[in-house]
Amino acid sequence: MSRFILGVTGASGAIYATRTALHLKRLGHEVVAIVTRPGGEVVAFEGENRLYDYCDDTRNVEDFFADCASGSSGYDGMAVVPCSMGTLGRIAAGTSDNLLVRSADVCLKEKRPLVIVPREMPYNLIHLENMVRLNRAGAIVVPASPQFYTHPKTVEDLVDTVVAKVLKHLGVDADLGKKWGSV
Repeated sequence: MSRFILGVTGASGAIYATRTALHLKRLGHEVVAIVTRPGGEVVAFEGENRLYDYCDDTRNVEDFFADCASGSSGYDGMAVVPCSMGTLGRIAAGTSDNLLVRSADVCLKEKRPLVIVPREMPYNLIHLENMVRLNRAGAIVVPASPQFYTHPKTVEDLVDTVVAKVLKHLGVDADLGKKWGSV
């Protein structure tokens, strides 16, 4: 069993966080959530409070004494799903002004998988440059751009096409549907 941090910010698309946590738990992994205040508001507004049902624990976003703030913690990676451009920019700048950003920084410095799922669009030049900075630092940027060639039947099927990429880049083998060439 692996241990993963799930960061949730105030960008729309809380269903992506819920489905990520659901599949990690279904596959037997531990999920610890760090939810920003705006992230919690979006989770509630979008009706995704079940997210917390799939998390083993949550950490206070202001608690710098939490285990995930340290490189000696035993986490196997982190996904920030969905990731606002403000949080993406703070991670890219290494500001570590809250536990979510600090935990992402720890993943980068310890060479652990860090998957960033931006949910805003269109991108401006600052957004794109921050994504390039994160990519160069070792993060994987997986925009919430679902695929349609698998002919998804439900919103969950569509969301899972993105979640499958997130899990893949966390090193988790999850069969969430048809792959290219098998359609």
